[in-house]
Amino acid sequence: MKVTKAQALENRARIVDTASTLFRERGYDGVSVADLMAAAGFTHGGFYKHFGSKADLMAEAAGVGFSRAVASLAGVNAPQYIQEYLSRPHRDSRGDGCTFAALSGDAARQPDSIKQAFAAGIENQLAILAREESSLSESEKREARAKRIDTLAHVVGALVLSRACPDDSSLADEILEVCRTEVLNRYARKGAGPHLG
Repeated sequence: MKVTKAQALENRARIVDTASTLFRERGYDGVSVADLMAAAGFTHGGFYKHFGSKADLMAEAAGVGFSRAVASLAGVNAPQYIQEYLSRPHRDSRGDGCTFAALSGDAARQPDSIKQAFAAGIENQLAILAREESSLSESEKREARAKRIDTLAHVVGALVLSRACPDDSSLADEILEVCRTEVLNRYARKGAGPHLG
């Protein structure tokens, strides 16, 4: 039976969505094409009808994760974002959680196409965090961008370190608590944090 163009696009989207989740749960090297296609409900042989390589899928799946993160920021203020990001539920939701925290270490060892997808994702995240800065001077914008980069690196790093600990480790919770408190305290000081809306 011939697959329609609409069905082919739907199949591709299902593969990308499945890959986005599995890559965040297991890392890029922890998911084979055969495993991925089976999880998406397809045969291994159909993969190359949709993608030129696994790296192509990895970049597209990362983009899906970044898009979801941007969508989740709509209408969220900075303290709320920080509270939710540095929480135990987010830490424990690898497959649904932050693509940066789940895959940045893996991305660093991948081809440039993956690194470029991550760089674009980081820039988009920083742009969303900057949406209230249009009235700032150029020097204030540079300073605010440096603070956004610091905050993003701080929260992502905290989540990565927490996830590196055993699930029942008190250190895992301590890392989240200490970093959440520190970032929120810095944000509470005038002009010291990300602008989320």
